[in-house]
Amino acid sequence: MDIATAPTRDELVRRASELVPLLQKHASWAEENRRLPDEVVEAIADAGLLRLRVPARYGGYECDTRTVVDVVTELARGDASTGWTFAVWSICSWLTGLFPDEVQDEVFATPDVRVSGLLSPGGAATPADGGLTVNGRWAFNTGALHSEWNSIVAMAPTPDGAGQWPVLALVPVSDLEIVDDWHTSGLRASGSVTTVARDLFVPMRRVLPMGPVLQEHYASERNAATPVYRTPMLPTAATSTVGTVLGLARAAREVFFERLPGRKITYTAYESQREAPITHLKVAKAAALIDEAEFHAHRAAALLDHKSAAGEEWEIEERARIRLDLGCAYERAKEAVDVYNSASGASSVYTSVPMQRIARDAQTLNLHAILHPDTNYELYGRVLCGLEPNTLYI
Repeated sequence: MDIATAPTRDELVRRASELVPLLQKHASWAEENRRLPDEVVEAIADAGLLRLRVPARYGGYECDTRTVVDVVTELARGDASTGWTFAVWSICSWLTGLFPDEVQDEVFATPDVRVSGLLSPGGAATPADGGLTVNGRWAFNTGALHSEWNSIVAMAPTPDGAGQWPVLALVPVSDLEIVDDWHTSGLRASGSVTTVARDLFVPMRRVLPMGPVLQEHYASERNAATPVYRTPMLPTAATSTVGTVLGLARAAREVFFERLPGRKITYTAYESQREAPITHLKVAKAAALIDEAEFHAHRAAALLDHKSAAGEEWEIEERARIRLDLGCAYERAKEAVDVYNSASGASSVYTSVPMQRIARDAQTLNLHAILHPDTNYELYGRVLCGLEPNTLYI
């Protein structure tokens, strides 16, 4: 497929927007059953959205980061768990594009393939003839219930045998044991279960050392000159998720204003909440917070897209600023959700009102280790003070 024939950003965002009513319709069932409905997964595939980060030679679109952010935002406006899971699939499709070309041929041979995964080491790998034998367990494995492949990270001996380093491996989900332990307060429908590997052999072609990957030394030859596949891994992966919290903030705004007409403020003289000055102050503050969140999210995406297109080297401060932008976006969006939630009245605690789910999902997202605002502020502050980052994930 020629990349020139790929849909535009506006077209892809429109397709995602058209799915919002379907996602809203199934959101309660999905939360109760702690997984995405098959109908939702199929609709995402039918819309062509799983191809956003697939190489053009396999029928993919090779979309830039801003497009991913905008599509995720729309999906999360319908349901945050769907938006988050889709973001993970987009990230892992991109990660697959970093592997040797023969591995990509294997994975992308399945149309609209879904690749899930995570970046934290959860296992140990030992050398075996032609590859590694992996044992371990990986919690928070979003998308595993609906995926064909899974990217996992394990600690393996370095080539000289003197130490250990993390390696990224692609494995069929069918080779993993699934532990149904995703009982949570937020993002319940993401089905982010634990997966387990027991003496799992992984051929060396499907193994990438994380050290070189974190420094943009990728294994694919055919993708080497493609801007989308030469961005830094951690900023790319983290920024791809930020649309989830933007979509939640927009959803909170929509739910609030849908319920506003006819509502009064109980135990006050206000027969119409819409006429109360406190409401005006609240909704104006929330609007400003959403604007701030979108500014930071879009600035992060713009930097990734600009530098990848130009082929420029990355400075440490630029990498850290991506983390800062994401921390700001997540925090500001959650604050906006909190404003709408607190102004929604006691009736919003009923499970039939989406606001309570939106608030729980926003809280959950802000606890993510890579996205936690305080962690990201500290990282950027260290760099501004001339200190080395205290993490490899930058």
